[in-house]
Amino acid sequence: MITSRAIKEFPFHGLFSGTRRRFTAILVSCLLSLPGIVPAQTWETRLLKDINGKPKPGWDKAMHDLSLSVYVLEPVPPIGISLQGYFTKDREMLWNGYKSAISLCTAISLSTGLKYLVARQRPFDKYPGYLDARDDPFTPSFPSGHTTAAFATATALSLTYKKWYVTVPAYAYAAMAAYSRMRLGVHYPSDVLGGIVLGTGSTLLTWHVHKKLRQRKEKNALPGD
Repeated sequence: MITSRAIKEFPFHGLFSGTRRRFTAILVSCLLSLPGIVPAQTWETRLLKDINGKPKPGWDKAMHDLSLSVYVLEPVPPIGISLQGYFTKDREMLWNGYKSAISLCTAISLSTGLKYLVARQRPFDKYPGYLDARDDPFTPSFPSGHTTAAFATATALSLTYKKWYVTVPAYAYAAMAAYSRMRLGVHYPSDVLGGIVLGTGSTLLTWHVHKKLRQRKEKNALPGD
């Protein structure tokens, strides 16, 4: 049993104690800012305002193009992984392609459903004139669909290849996509946080379910089959 004394004696306890408190405070604030509980808190609106910032045509166009690329490129990894598995006759890789597609579809479906269930107003609509909206989405705000798709794909690539030179660029792209949605003034930070959790969680769940189903199949297989 892990005691409080053992935790305090852990060599990195002091390093992470302050970080843990700050993370907890931020997480609680994010939850409190969700619609149906209380309106967006001042810290979140101010943070979004800082990220949204003043117009910078070149940078804003880059963020708009990056944001747009998420939905354009999202079919590429599942198809690419599946084709790699097919042509190399790698059954495991082929299954990873299927799982990538399933997790992405699951994440997007849940994201879309939550948007209309929660029906959170976009920040530029809630605070007209306060933020500079550089995109014109027509769906509700929570969670960020772009962020959900980007992190679902990044997690699928990470679980498929398990190489740092795939994982790091994949998550860097996903993080920049999440940032772009706030830079464009169309999502609160908690919308983005929700997308990260939903996208990553959908892929992890898909891989976990497949693993459990495979284990059950192997357990129930008759000797000599």
